Amino acid sequence: MPTLVGWHVELEFTEEGHRTSAAAMVRLGDGSEMRAHGYAMRHPSDPEQLRVGEEIAGARALMDLASQMLQKAHSEIDEATGRHSYPISH
Repeated sequence: MPTLVGWHVELEFTEEGHRTSAAAMVRLGDGSEMRAHGYAMRHPSDPEQLRVGEEIAGARALMDLASQMLQKAHSEIDEATGRHSYPISH
């Protein structure tokens, strides 16, 4: 029977003027936590659409988390095998 594993991801947003900030945190199955931030800026002449700023800032924070997780995984592979691993780009 397959083992079910889950990660808990949190995203929080702050709005300050034309800037939206996102703070992301993930708790991994090994108990470690990773944190990242993302930002979005609205041009002053653009209409106020908080959801769009949150989506951009949130996506950037999640991309940073993804990069950190890949780095962590490859470090663990390298440590276990004694060789240097290379991430596959898509």
